Amino acid sequence: MITDTPPSIDYWLLAPMLTVFGAGVLAVLVEAFAPKARRRPLQLGLTAAALIAAFVLTVLQVGSVPAEGTTLAMGAVAVDRPALFFQGAILVLAAIALLLIAERRGGEDAFAAQAAAVPGSEEERAHTLAGSEHTEVYPLVLFAVLGMLLFTAANDFLTLFIALEVMSLPLYLLCGLARRRRLFSQEAAVKYFLLGAFSSAFFLFGIALVYGFSGAVNYAEVAEAVQAGGGGAFEGGGGEPLLLLGIALVGVGLLFKVGAVPFHNWKPDVYQGAPTPITALMASGTLVAAFGALLRVFFTAFGDTAEAWRPMIWVVAILTMVLAAVVAVTQRDIKRLLAYSSVVHAGFVLTAVVAADSAGLAGAMFYLAAYGFTTIGAFAVVTLVRTHEGGPEAGELSRWAGLGRTSPLLAGALSLFLLAFAGIPLTSGFIGKFAVFEAAVAAGAVPLVVVGVLSSAVTAFFYVRIIVLMYFSEPAADRPVHTARAGALTGTAIGIGAAATLVLGVYPTPVLDHLVPQPGEEAVATAGAFTR
Repeated sequence: MITDTPPSIDYWLLAPMLTVFGAGVLAVLVEAFAPKARRRPLQLGLTAAALIAAFVLTVLQVGSVPAEGTTLAMGAVAVDRPALFFQGAILVLAAIALLLIAERRGGEDAFAAQAAAVPGSEEERAHTLAGSEHTEVYPLVLFAVLGMLLFTAANDFLTLFIALEVMSLPLYLLCGLARRRRLFSQEAAVKYFLLGAFSSAFFLFGIALVYGFSGAVNYAEVAEAVQAGGGGAFEGGGGEPLLLLGIALVGVGLLFKVGAVPFHNWKPDVYQGAPTPITALMASGTLVAAFGALLRVFFTAFGDTAEAWRPMIWVVAILTMVLAAVVAVTQRDIKRLLAYSSVVHAGFVLTAVVAADSAGLAGAMFYLAAYGFTTIGAFAVVTLVRTHEGGPEAGELSRWAGLGRTSPLLAGALSLFLLAFAGIPLTSGFIGKFAVFEAAVAAGAVPLVVVGVLSSAVTAFFYVRIIVLMYFSEPAADRPVHTARAGALTGTAIGIGAAATLVLGVYPTPVLDHLVPQPGEEAVATAGAFTR
Protein backbone atom coordinates (compact mmCIF):
# COMPACT_ATOMS: atom_id res chain seq x y z
CA MET A 1 0.00 0.00 0.00
CA ILE A 2 1.39 3.41 -1.03
CA THR A 3 0.83 6.32 1.37
CA ASP A 4 1.87 9.96 1.47
CA THR A 5 1.65 10.04 5.27
CA PRO A 6 5.08 9.96 6.93
CA PRO A 7 5.51 7.30 9.60
CA SER A 8 5.18 8.33 13.23
CA ILE A 9 8.46 7.61 15.03
CA ASP A 10 8.93 7.76 18.79
CA TYR A 11 12.59 8.69 19.06
CA TRP A 12 12.58 8.17 22.82
CA LEU A 13 11.74 4.48 22.45
CA LEU A 14 14.37 4.14 19.73
CA ALA A 15 16.96 6.04 21.77
CA PRO A 16 19.10 3.02 22.81
CA MET A 17 19.55 1.86 19.22
CA LEU A 18 20.04 5.42 17.95
CA THR A 19 22.69 5.99 20.61
CA VAL A 20 24.68 2.94 19.50
CA PHE A 21 24.20 3.86 15.83
CA GLY A 22 25.32 7.46 16.38
CA ALA A 23 28.36 6.28 18.31
CA GLY A 24 29.23 3.86 15.50
CA VAL A 25 29.08 6.63 12.88
CA LEU A 26 31.12 8.93 15.11
CA ALA A 27 33.66 6.15 15.66
CA VAL A 28 34.12 5.83 11.89
CA LEU A 29 34.84 9.58 11.72
CA VAL A 30 37.30 9.27 14.60
CA GLU A 31 39.05 6.49 12.72
CA ALA A 32 39.27 8.66 9.63
CA PHE A 33 40.35 11.97 11.12
CA ALA A 34 41.77 11.53 14.64
CA PRO A 35 45.57 11.37 15.06
CA LYS A 36 46.84 7.80 15.19
CA ALA A 37 48.16 8.11 18.73
CA ARG A 38 44.78 9.26 20.07
CA ARG A 39 42.50 6.84 18.25
CA ARG A 40 42.53 4.01 20.76
CA PRO A 41 41.56 6.02 23.88
CA LEU A 42 38.95 7.94 21.91
CA GLN A 43 37.44 4.80 20.40
CA LEU A 44 37.45 2.91 23.68
CA GLY A 45 35.88 5.79 25.59
CA LEU A 46 33.25 6.37 22.91
CA THR A 47 32.31 2.69 22.71
CA ALA A 48 32.08 2.28 26.47
CA ALA A 49 30.04 5.48 26.85
CA ALA A 50 27.64 4.43 24.09
CA LEU A 51 27.00 0.99 25.59
CA ILE A 52 26.49 2.40 29.10
CA ALA A 53 24.22 5.20 27.87
CA ALA A 54 22.16 2.79 25.76
CA PHE A 55 21.74 0.47 28.76
CA VAL A 56 20.62 3.35 31.00
CA LEU A 57 18.09 4.44 28.37
CA THR A 58 16.82 0.87 28.09
CA VAL A 59 16.28 0.69 31.86
CA LEU A 60 14.49 4.05 31.86
CA GLN A 61 12.15 2.85 29.13
CA VAL A 62 10.86 -0.04 31.22
CA GLY A 63 8.52 2.28 33.09
CA SER A 64 7.36 4.21 30.02
CA VAL A 65 6.41 1.31 27.75
CA PRO A 66 2.77 0.15 28.01
CA ALA A 67 2.23 -3.29 29.57
CA GLU A 68 1.07 -4.63 26.23
CA GLY A 69 4.02 -3.13 24.39
CA THR A 70 3.96 -0.93 21.33
CA THR A 71 5.20 -0.83 17.75
CA LEU A 72 7.11 1.93 15.98
CA ALA A 73 7.89 3.06 12.44
CA MET A 74 4.72 1.64 10.86
CA GLY A 75 5.03 -1.59 12.81
CA ALA A 76 8.63 -2.33 11.79
CA VAL A 77 10.01 -2.31 15.35
CA ALA A 78 8.40 -3.64 18.53
CA VAL A 79 9.17 -2.31 21.99
CA ASP A 80 7.84 -4.55 24.74
CA ARG A 81 9.01 -6.35 27.87
CA PRO A 82 10.89 -9.18 26.10
CA ALA A 83 12.58 -6.75 23.67
CA LEU A 84 13.79 -4.53 26.50
CA PHE A 85 15.06 -7.53 28.46
CA PHE A 86 16.97 -8.94 25.50
CA GLN A 87 18.39 -5.53 24.60
CA GLY A 88 19.46 -4.84 28.17
CA ALA A 89 21.16 -8.25 28.38
CA ILE A 90 22.95 -7.68 25.06
CA LEU A 91 24.25 -4.28 26.15
CA VAL A 92 25.55 -5.60 29.48
CA LEU A 93 27.21 -8.59 27.84
CA ALA A 94 28.71 -6.39 25.12
CA ALA A 95 30.13 -4.04 27.78
CA ILE A 96 31.78 -6.98 29.58
CA ALA A 97 33.14 -8.31 26.28
CA LEU A 98 34.51 -4.82 25.63
CA LEU A 99 36.71 -5.24 28.71
CA LEU A 100 38.35 -8.25 27.05
CA ILE A 101 38.60 -6.48 23.69
CA ALA A 102 40.35 -3.49 25.28
CA GLU A 103 42.80 -5.53 27.39
CA ARG A 104 46.48 -5.15 26.46
CA ARG A 105 49.44 -7.20 27.60
CA GLY A 106 52.96 -6.14 26.84
CA GLY A 107 51.64 -3.34 24.67
CA GLU A 108 49.64 -5.78 22.51
CA ASP A 109 45.93 -6.53 22.30
CA ALA A 110 44.27 -9.59 20.81
CA PHE A 111 44.04 -8.18 17.28
CA ALA A 112 46.34 -8.17 14.28
CA ALA A 113 48.62 -5.21 13.72
CA GLN A 114 47.60 -5.09 10.04
CA ALA A 115 44.85 -7.40 8.84
CA ALA A 116 45.44 -6.60 5.17
CA ALA A 117 49.02 -7.89 5.30
CA VAL A 118 49.78 -11.47 4.28
CA PRO A 119 50.31 -13.58 7.43
CA GLY A 120 54.03 -14.06 8.07
CA SER A 121 55.07 -11.44 5.53
CA GLU A 122 57.61 -8.68 6.03
CA GLU A 123 54.82 -6.14 5.83
CA GLU A 124 53.02 -7.73 8.77
CA ARG A 125 56.27 -7.95 10.73
CA ALA A 126 56.97 -4.28 10.07
CA HIS A 127 53.53 -3.25 11.33
CA THR A 128 53.96 -5.43 14.42
CA LEU A 129 57.34 -3.89 15.24
CA ALA A 130 55.92 -0.42 14.65
CA GLY A 131 53.15 -1.08 17.20
CA SER A 132 50.30 -0.69 14.71
CA GLU A 133 46.87 -1.68 16.00
CA HIS A 134 43.38 -2.13 14.62
CA THR A 135 41.25 0.51 16.32
CA GLU A 136 38.62 -0.17 13.63
CA VAL A 137 37.58 -2.99 15.96
CA TYR A 138 35.54 -0.57 18.07
CA PRO A 139 33.18 0.80 15.40
CA LEU A 140 32.76 -2.74 14.09
CA VAL A 141 31.72 -3.87 17.58
CA LEU A 142 29.25 -0.99 17.83
CA PHE A 143 27.59 -1.86 14.53
CA ALA A 144 27.46 -5.54 15.47
CA VAL A 145 25.75 -4.62 18.75
CA LEU A 146 23.34 -2.35 16.86
CA GLY A 147 22.35 -5.30 14.68
CA MET A 148 21.83 -7.45 17.77
CA LEU A 149 19.57 -4.83 19.35
CA LEU A 150 17.45 -4.47 16.23
CA PHE A 151 17.37 -8.23 15.64
CA THR A 152 15.49 -8.82 18.88
CA ALA A 153 13.03 -5.98 18.30
CA ALA A 154 12.32 -6.38 14.57
CA ASN A 155 8.60 -6.74 13.94
CA ASP A 156 8.63 -7.46 10.23
CA PHE A 157 10.73 -9.75 8.10
CA LEU A 158 12.49 -7.06 6.07
CA THR A 159 13.67 -5.27 9.21
CA LEU A 160 14.72 -8.65 10.60
CA PHE A 161 16.83 -9.38 7.52
CA ILE A 162 18.49 -5.95 7.63
CA ALA A 163 19.27 -6.45 11.32
CA LEU A 164 20.71 -9.88 10.56
CA GLU A 165 23.14 -8.43 8.03
CA VAL A 166 24.07 -5.43 10.19
CA MET A 167 24.90 -7.86 13.00
CA SER A 168 26.70 -10.44 10.88
CA LEU A 169 28.92 -8.42 8.52
CA PRO A 170 31.05 -6.80 11.26
CA LEU A 171 31.43 -10.18 12.95
CA TYR A 172 32.73 -11.73 9.72
CA LEU A 173 35.49 -9.12 9.71
CA LEU A 174 36.24 -9.30 13.42
CA CYS A 175 36.71 -13.08 13.26
CA GLY A 176 39.66 -12.64 10.89
CA LEU A 177 41.63 -10.15 12.99
CA ALA A 178 43.37 -12.43 15.52
CA ARG A 179 46.97 -11.41 16.25
CA ARG A 180 48.12 -15.04 16.70
CA ARG A 181 47.56 -17.89 14.21
CA ARG A 182 46.62 -15.44 11.46
CA LEU A 183 45.90 -18.01 8.73
CA PHE A 184 43.62 -19.96 11.04
CA SER A 185 41.80 -16.76 11.96
CA GLN A 186 41.31 -15.81 8.32
CA GLU A 187 40.10 -19.32 7.53
CA ALA A 188 37.52 -19.03 10.32
CA ALA A 189 36.31 -15.69 8.94
CA VAL A 190 35.94 -17.10 5.41
CA LYS A 191 34.03 -20.15 6.67
CA TYR A 192 31.73 -17.98 8.75
CA PHE A 193 31.13 -15.62 5.83
CA LEU A 194 30.38 -18.34 3.27
CA LEU A 195 28.11 -20.37 5.53
CA GLY A 196 26.44 -17.19 6.76
CA ALA A 197 25.78 -16.13 3.18
CA PHE A 198 24.16 -19.48 2.42
CA SER A 199 21.98 -19.28 5.53
CA SER A 200 20.96 -15.71 4.63
CA ALA A 201 19.91 -16.93 1.19
CA PHE A 202 17.71 -19.63 2.71
CA PHE A 203 16.34 -17.08 5.15
CA LEU A 204 15.48 -14.56 2.41
CA PHE A 205 13.88 -17.25 0.25
CA GLY A 206 11.77 -18.27 3.23
CA ILE A 207 10.65 -14.66 3.70
CA ALA A 208 9.63 -14.56 0.02
CA LEU A 209 7.53 -17.71 0.45
CA VAL A 210 5.85 -16.36 3.59
CA TYR A 211 5.12 -13.13 1.72
CA GLY A 212 3.68 -15.12 -1.16
CA PHE A 213 1.32 -16.88 1.25
CA SER A 214 0.26 -13.88 3.32
CA GLY A 215 0.86 -10.87 1.11
CA ALA A 216 2.63 -9.20 4.04
CA VAL A 217 5.94 -9.08 5.88
CA ASN A 218 4.70 -7.58 9.15
CA TYR A 219 4.39 -10.23 11.87
CA ALA A 220 0.87 -9.18 12.90
CA GLU A 221 -0.37 -9.22 9.32
CA VAL A 222 1.27 -12.59 8.68
CA ALA A 223 -0.45 -13.94 11.81
CA GLU A 224 -3.79 -12.60 10.60
CA ALA A 225 -3.29 -14.28 7.22
CA VAL A 226 -2.45 -17.56 8.97
CA GLN A 227 -5.66 -17.33 11.01
CA ALA A 228 -7.66 -16.58 7.86
CA GLY A 229 -6.13 -19.53 5.98
CA GLY A 230 -4.16 -17.34 3.61
CA GLY A 231 -3.77 -13.86 2.26
CA GLY A 232 -3.08 -12.15 -1.02
CA ALA A 233 -3.25 -14.78 -3.79
CA PHE A 234 -4.33 -17.46 -1.28
CA GLU A 235 -7.28 -15.76 0.40
CA GLY A 236 -9.44 -18.72 -0.52
CA GLY A 237 -7.00 -21.20 1.04
CA GLY A 238 -4.69 -23.70 -0.55
CA GLY A 239 -1.45 -21.97 0.39
CA GLU A 240 -0.52 -24.03 3.44
CA PRO A 241 2.36 -25.92 1.71
CA LEU A 242 3.87 -22.56 0.74
CA LEU A 243 3.58 -21.34 4.33
CA LEU A 244 5.14 -24.47 5.82
CA LEU A 245 8.06 -24.34 3.38
CA GLY A 246 8.52 -20.67 4.21
CA ILE A 247 8.55 -21.40 7.95
CA ALA A 248 11.13 -24.13 7.40
CA LEU A 249 13.48 -21.88 5.40
CA VAL A 250 13.11 -18.95 7.82
CA GLY A 251 13.88 -21.46 10.55
CA VAL A 252 17.09 -22.47 8.76
CA GLY A 253 18.36 -18.90 8.87
CA LEU A 254 17.51 -18.41 12.54
CA LEU A 255 18.70 -21.84 13.67
CA PHE A 256 22.01 -21.19 11.91
CA LYS A 257 22.56 -18.10 14.05
CA VAL A 258 21.86 -20.00 17.28
CA GLY A 259 24.12 -22.84 16.11
CA ALA A 260 21.58 -25.66 16.29
CA VAL A 261 22.26 -29.02 14.63
CA PRO A 262 22.51 -29.55 11.66
CA PHE A 263 23.44 -25.89 11.13
CA HIS A 264 26.18 -25.83 13.76
CA ASN A 265 29.32 -26.70 11.78
CA TRP A 266 30.57 -23.12 11.70
CA LYS A 267 30.72 -22.73 15.47
CA PRO A 268 33.76 -24.88 16.43
CA ASP A 269 36.00 -23.50 13.68
CA VAL A 270 34.92 -19.89 14.13
CA TYR A 271 35.08 -19.95 17.92
CA GLN A 272 38.55 -21.49 17.75
CA GLY A 273 39.96 -19.20 15.07
CA ALA A 274 38.44 -15.86 16.08
CA PRO A 275 40.14 -13.58 18.62
CA THR A 276 38.95 -14.86 22.00
CA PRO A 277 37.32 -11.53 23.03
CA ILE A 278 35.25 -11.65 19.84
CA THR A 279 34.41 -15.30 20.53
CA ALA A 280 33.13 -14.19 23.95
CA LEU A 281 30.96 -11.51 22.33
CA MET A 282 29.55 -13.98 19.81
CA ALA A 283 28.95 -16.75 22.35
CA SER A 284 26.96 -14.40 24.57
CA GLY A 285 25.44 -11.39 22.80
CA THR A 286 24.88 -13.00 19.40
CA LEU A 287 23.23 -16.04 20.98
CA VAL A 288 20.88 -13.83 23.02
CA ALA A 289 19.99 -11.79 19.93
CA ALA A 290 19.42 -14.86 17.75
CA PHE A 291 17.12 -16.53 20.24
CA GLY A 292 15.32 -13.25 20.86
CA ALA A 293 14.53 -13.02 17.15
CA LEU A 294 13.64 -16.72 16.87
CA LEU A 295 11.23 -16.54 19.80
CA ARG A 296 9.50 -13.45 18.46
CA VAL A 297 9.11 -14.86 14.96
CA PHE A 298 7.79 -18.25 16.03
CA PHE A 299 5.58 -16.94 18.85
CA THR A 300 4.02 -14.02 16.96
CA ALA A 301 4.11 -14.44 13.19
CA PHE A 302 3.85 -18.25 13.31
CA GLY A 303 2.23 -18.68 16.72
CA ASP A 304 -1.04 -20.00 15.30
CA THR A 305 0.78 -22.74 13.38
CA ALA A 306 2.64 -24.06 16.43
CA GLU A 307 1.32 -27.57 15.90
CA ALA A 308 2.90 -27.53 12.43
CA TRP A 309 6.39 -26.28 13.36
CA ARG A 310 6.68 -27.82 16.83
CA PRO A 311 7.71 -31.28 15.47
CA MET A 312 10.54 -29.60 13.54
CA ILE A 313 11.82 -27.93 16.71
CA TRP A 314 11.52 -31.26 18.56
CA VAL A 315 13.79 -32.97 16.04
CA VAL A 316 16.30 -30.11 15.93
CA ALA A 317 16.42 -29.85 19.74
CA ILE A 318 17.03 -33.59 20.18
CA LEU A 319 19.73 -33.69 17.49
CA THR A 320 21.36 -30.59 18.95
CA MET A 321 21.52 -31.89 22.51
CA VAL A 322 22.58 -35.44 21.65
CA LEU A 323 25.01 -34.94 18.78
CA ALA A 324 26.82 -31.94 20.26
CA ALA A 325 27.15 -33.60 23.67
CA VAL A 326 28.67 -36.74 22.14
CA VAL A 327 31.07 -34.87 19.85
CA ALA A 328 32.15 -32.54 22.66
CA VAL A 329 33.51 -35.50 24.62
CA THR A 330 36.15 -36.06 21.90
CA GLN A 331 37.43 -32.47 21.80
CA ARG A 332 40.99 -31.66 22.87
CA ASP A 333 40.90 -27.89 22.36
CA ILE A 334 39.27 -25.74 25.03
CA LYS A 335 37.67 -23.27 22.60
CA ARG A 336 36.26 -26.03 20.39
CA LEU A 337 34.92 -27.75 23.49
CA LEU A 338 33.21 -24.53 24.61
CA ALA A 339 31.83 -24.16 21.08
CA TYR A 340 30.17 -27.57 21.23
CA SER A 341 29.03 -26.69 24.73
CA SER A 342 27.31 -23.64 23.23
CA VAL A 343 25.59 -25.88 20.71
CA VAL A 344 24.30 -28.16 23.50
CA HIS A 345 22.98 -25.16 25.43
CA ALA A 346 21.17 -23.97 22.31
CA GLY A 347 19.39 -27.33 22.34
CA PHE A 348 18.38 -26.78 25.97
CA VAL A 349 16.88 -23.38 25.12
CA LEU A 350 15.00 -24.93 22.19
CA THR A 351 13.10 -27.09 24.69
CA ALA A 352 11.57 -23.84 25.94
CA VAL A 353 10.69 -22.84 22.39
CA VAL A 354 8.73 -26.10 22.07
CA ALA A 355 6.57 -24.99 25.01
CA ALA A 356 5.40 -21.95 22.98
CA ASP A 357 3.93 -20.20 26.02
CA SER A 358 4.75 -17.54 28.61
CA ALA A 359 6.61 -19.95 30.89
CA GLY A 360 8.76 -21.14 27.99
CA LEU A 361 9.63 -17.59 27.01
CA ALA A 362 10.49 -16.65 30.59
CA GLY A 363 12.67 -19.75 30.99
CA ALA A 364 14.51 -19.02 27.75
CA MET A 365 15.10 -15.39 28.72
CA PHE A 366 16.58 -16.32 32.09
CA TYR A 367 18.68 -19.11 30.59
CA LEU A 368 20.16 -16.86 27.91
CA ALA A 369 21.08 -14.09 30.33
CA ALA A 370 22.62 -16.50 32.84
CA TYR A 371 24.54 -18.38 30.16
CA GLY A 372 25.84 -15.12 28.69
CA PHE A 373 27.53 -14.07 31.93
CA THR A 374 28.99 -17.53 32.49
CA THR A 375 30.38 -17.97 28.98
CA ILE A 376 32.06 -14.55 28.92
CA GLY A 377 33.75 -15.41 32.21
CA ALA A 378 34.94 -18.75 30.82
CA PHE A 379 36.44 -17.19 27.70
CA ALA A 380 38.07 -14.49 29.85
CA VAL A 381 39.90 -17.27 31.68
CA VAL A 382 40.93 -18.80 28.33
CA THR A 383 42.71 -15.55 27.38
CA LEU A 384 45.03 -15.92 30.38
CA VAL A 385 46.33 -19.49 29.94
CA ARG A 386 49.37 -19.37 27.65
CA THR A 387 51.87 -21.79 26.16
CA HIS A 388 54.71 -19.71 27.58
CA GLU A 389 55.39 -16.20 28.75
CA GLY A 390 54.35 -13.81 26.00
CA GLY A 391 53.14 -16.73 23.89
CA PRO A 392 49.76 -17.56 22.35
CA GLU A 393 46.79 -18.99 24.21
CA ALA A 394 47.11 -22.62 25.22
CA GLY A 395 44.12 -24.15 23.54
CA GLU A 396 45.15 -27.77 23.93
CA LEU A 397 43.59 -29.23 27.08
CA SER A 398 46.77 -31.04 28.10
CA ARG A 399 48.33 -27.62 28.64
CA TRP A 400 45.83 -26.96 31.45
CA ALA A 401 47.12 -29.77 33.67
CA GLY A 402 48.15 -28.45 37.08
CA LEU A 403 46.48 -25.05 36.68
CA GLY A 404 44.78 -25.51 40.06
CA ARG A 405 48.17 -25.47 41.77
CA THR A 406 49.87 -22.67 39.88
CA SER A 407 46.82 -20.35 39.63
CA PRO A 408 44.20 -21.47 42.17
CA LEU A 409 41.98 -18.39 41.76
CA LEU A 410 41.91 -18.74 37.99
CA ALA A 411 41.21 -22.47 38.18
CA GLY A 412 38.54 -21.85 40.81
CA ALA A 413 36.75 -19.32 38.60
CA LEU A 414 36.82 -21.65 35.60
CA SER A 415 35.58 -24.53 37.78
CA LEU A 416 32.61 -22.39 38.84
CA PHE A 417 31.77 -21.61 35.23
CA LEU A 418 32.07 -25.26 34.20
CA LEU A 419 29.82 -26.37 37.07
CA ALA A 420 27.27 -23.78 35.94
CA PHE A 421 27.43 -25.15 32.39
CA ALA A 422 26.81 -28.61 33.84
CA GLY A 423 23.76 -27.36 35.75
CA ILE A 424 25.02 -28.03 39.29
CA PRO A 425 22.75 -26.59 42.05
CA LEU A 426 23.54 -23.15 43.50
CA THR A 427 24.68 -21.94 40.08
CA SER A 428 22.74 -19.99 37.48
CA GLY A 429 23.00 -22.94 35.10
CA PHE A 430 20.88 -25.13 37.37
CA ILE A 431 18.11 -22.53 37.65
CA GLY A 432 18.17 -21.93 33.90
CA LYS A 433 17.87 -25.61 33.05
CA PHE A 434 15.15 -26.09 35.65
CA ALA A 435 13.18 -23.17 34.16
CA VAL A 436 13.30 -24.40 30.55
CA PHE A 437 12.71 -28.05 31.44
CA GLU A 438 9.79 -27.15 33.70
CA ALA A 439 8.16 -25.18 30.88
CA ALA A 440 8.67 -28.08 28.46
CA VAL A 441 7.16 -30.59 30.94
CA ALA A 442 4.14 -28.32 31.48
CA ALA A 443 3.67 -28.25 27.68
CA GLY A 444 3.73 -32.06 27.49
CA ALA A 445 7.25 -32.42 26.05
CA VAL A 446 8.39 -34.91 28.69
CA PRO A 447 10.42 -37.10 26.25
CA LEU A 448 12.32 -34.00 25.17
CA VAL A 449 13.16 -33.20 28.77
CA VAL A 450 14.37 -36.77 29.34
CA VAL A 451 16.76 -36.36 26.40
CA GLY A 452 17.87 -33.02 27.84
CA VAL A 453 18.62 -34.51 31.25
CA LEU A 454 20.61 -37.36 29.70
CA SER A 455 22.53 -34.89 27.55
CA SER A 456 23.26 -32.84 30.66
CA ALA A 457 24.79 -35.93 32.25
CA VAL A 458 27.05 -36.42 29.23
CA THR A 459 28.14 -32.78 29.22
CA ALA A 460 28.85 -32.94 32.94
CA PHE A 461 31.46 -35.60 32.15
CA PHE A 462 33.66 -33.39 29.99
CA TYR A 463 33.20 -30.36 32.26
CA VAL A 464 34.33 -32.37 35.28
CA ARG A 465 37.17 -33.83 33.19
CA ILE A 466 38.65 -30.33 32.84
CA ILE A 467 38.34 -29.74 36.59
CA VAL A 468 40.08 -33.04 37.31
CA LEU A 469 42.80 -32.11 34.81
CA MET A 470 43.43 -28.78 36.52
CA TYR A 471 43.55 -30.09 40.07
CA PHE A 472 44.65 -33.71 39.92
CA SER A 473 47.02 -33.96 36.95
CA GLU A 474 50.69 -33.09 36.75
CA PRO A 475 51.79 -30.89 33.84
CA ALA A 476 54.25 -32.44 31.39
CA ALA A 477 57.85 -31.57 32.21
CA ASP A 478 58.43 -30.06 28.79
CA ARG A 479 55.04 -28.30 28.66
CA PRO A 480 54.48 -26.49 31.98
CA VAL A 481 51.30 -24.51 32.45
CA HIS A 482 51.78 -20.75 32.25
CA THR A 483 49.26 -18.02 33.01
CA ALA A 484 49.45 -14.39 32.04
CA ARG A 485 48.84 -11.80 34.70
CA ALA A 486 45.17 -10.85 34.74
CA GLY A 487 44.85 -7.16 33.98
CA ALA A 488 42.22 -4.98 35.61
CA LEU A 489 39.87 -5.32 32.63
CA THR A 490 40.07 -9.10 32.30
CA GLY A 491 39.90 -9.52 36.08
CA THR A 492 36.76 -7.39 36.17
CA ALA A 493 35.15 -9.49 33.44
CA ILE A 494 35.91 -12.71 35.32
CA GLY A 495 34.65 -11.21 38.58
CA ILE A 496 31.37 -10.04 37.06
CA GLY A 497 30.83 -13.42 35.42
CA ALA A 498 31.49 -15.29 38.66
CA ALA A 499 29.29 -12.97 40.71
CA ALA A 500 26.38 -13.23 38.26
CA THR A 501 26.73 -17.02 38.13
CA LEU A 502 26.49 -17.28 41.91
CA VAL A 503 23.83 -14.62 42.50
CA LEU A 504 21.49 -15.93 39.80
CA GLY A 505 21.99 -19.44 41.16
CA VAL A 506 21.44 -18.64 44.83
CA TYR A 507 18.84 -15.87 44.58
CA PRO A 508 17.15 -15.89 41.13
CA THR A 509 13.71 -14.89 42.45
CA PRO A 510 13.82 -11.15 41.61
CA VAL A 511 14.71 -11.88 37.99
CA LEU A 512 12.26 -14.74 37.53
CA ASP A 513 9.42 -12.79 39.14
CA HIS A 514 9.77 -10.09 36.51
CA LEU A 515 9.96 -12.57 33.63
CA VAL A 516 7.01 -14.81 34.47
CA PRO A 517 3.59 -13.10 34.15
CA GLN A 518 2.09 -12.73 37.62
CA PRO A 519 -1.41 -13.97 38.52
CA GLY A 520 -4.02 -11.42 37.55
CA GLU A 521 -1.89 -9.81 34.85
CA GLU A 522 -3.73 -9.37 31.59
CA ALA A 523 -2.46 -11.73 28.91
CA VAL A 524 -0.83 -9.77 26.17
CA ALA A 525 -1.37 -10.51 22.48
CA THR A 526 0.90 -13.54 22.34
CA ALA A 527 2.90 -15.81 24.59
CA GLY A 528 4.96 -14.03 27.21
CA ALA A 529 4.04 -10.40 26.43
CA PHE A 530 5.31 -10.22 22.85
CA THR A 531 3.41 -7.45 21.12
CA ARG A 532 2.16 -7.39 17.57
